[in-house]
Amino acid sequence: MSKIKMISLILGGGAGSRLYPLTSQRSKPAVPIGGKYRLIDIPISNCLNSGVRRMFVVTQFNSASLNQHIKNTYIFDNFSHGFVDILAAEQTPSSDKWFQGTADAVRQSMHHMVNHVFDYLLILSGDQLYQMNFEEMANYHIKQQADLTIATIPVVARDAPGFGIMKVDESGFIKDFVEKPPLETLDQWESVVDDVYAEAGRVYQASMGIYIFNKKFLEKLFEENPDALDFGKEIIPGAIADGSRVASFPFGGYWTDIGTIRSFYEANIALTEPVPKFNLFDRENPIYTRARLLGPSKIFGTWLNQAVIADGCIIHAKTIERSIVGIRSRVGDGTEISNSVVMGNDYYETIEQMLLNPDGPHLGIGKNCYIRNAIIEKNCRVGHGVLIHGSLSLKEEETSTYCVRDGIIVLKKGAIIPDGARIGLGA
Repeated sequence: MSKIKMISLILGGGAGSRLYPLTSQRSKPAVPIGGKYRLIDIPISNCLNSGVRRMFVVTQFNSASLNQHIKNTYIFDNFSHGFVDILAAEQTPSSDKWFQGTADAVRQSMHHMVNHVFDYLLILSGDQLYQMNFEEMANYHIKQQADLTIATIPVVARDAPGFGIMKVDESGFIKDFVEKPPLETLDQWESVVDDVYAEAGRVYQASMGIYIFNKKFLEKLFEENPDALDFGKEIIPGAIADGSRVASFPFGGYWTDIGTIRSFYEANIALTEPVPKFNLFDRENPIYTRARLLGPSKIFGTWLNQAVIADGCIIHAKTIERSIVGIRSRVGDGTEISNSVVMGNDYYETIEQMLLNPDGPHLGIGKNCYIRNAIIEKNCRVGHGVLIHGSLSLKEEETSTYCVRDGIIVLKKGAIIPDGARIGLGA
């Protein structure tokens, strides 16, 4: 990648209302995932593993924790010229508004790059889970002599209406584009794909929201479309209609968009599979995050099955099955946890603090609890004998301490649940 002069711009997304309450106090890229990581670690790690070492992260909502995580994690030496910088929404002489869309966010951020030498701009999303080699994508972009290259993934008809769908020809160029087409029009949006995808019915090329623009071409697009706010709805369709060379970079690996509580939950639980599609144990493409220097986890008499246990945990549970247990988690005797995401804690409660409050509930999960189909946010205090049981039969609900979203019970950050409380099925 050293010969390819490319900068990455990672978009932090909007308010993240569909991920509420996980985004009530943090931006989407700062949401914890996999027990010890944050969503922003995924695109940054993909960049580092691809040799892209100059990155800007664009945010405008609840960015304090994201700033802190990046500042404490991605520290480059004096000889690399690498950086990860936060670009928060700001008022400027040319604009007094917050970012109105993806294209508007990039347009308003371009002036921060005037002192950097680059030929290509790699635009990424901060809320997706995948592993991709951007050097391969950049080489493909150059080989195709493209003005713009869009990473695409083949999907089946059932999923196509949720994406921007590309009509790709045999040369790999995009000839037409539609945003979220209705099912009845899909027959005209099939593309040429490899036989293995065609046999599975994955004949619709969906945009992954990953773009490589030639710098001069992007500047030209912004000059010609000063009022365009979104890449998918305005900039890209216009570029294709004008006859620009817009290429499709086909990607066949694992990729998922973390846009809702259900997709977040399923992406986490999928990490507990024997051979997960997203590989946290890849020596060649590691996922980087903050080095917290925690001690190893201690486990006392717990039956574990398909459990991912992060660092610094103290676990006395009866069973933990098909669940993620995040950093510094404490779980009491007799507790059963299944199909759940326990995010862990930002700090430890000391023995002295527990003695001062003997009746609790203490930081973590108490004794003899039953937790299923749930997300336990950071720094929660769950008392003894608590039942939390999510189910698709439950109605959407919100209280001061928890929400029900898509049948999943989400305890809010710092929630205090008293002894014997019953939430969800069986309450």
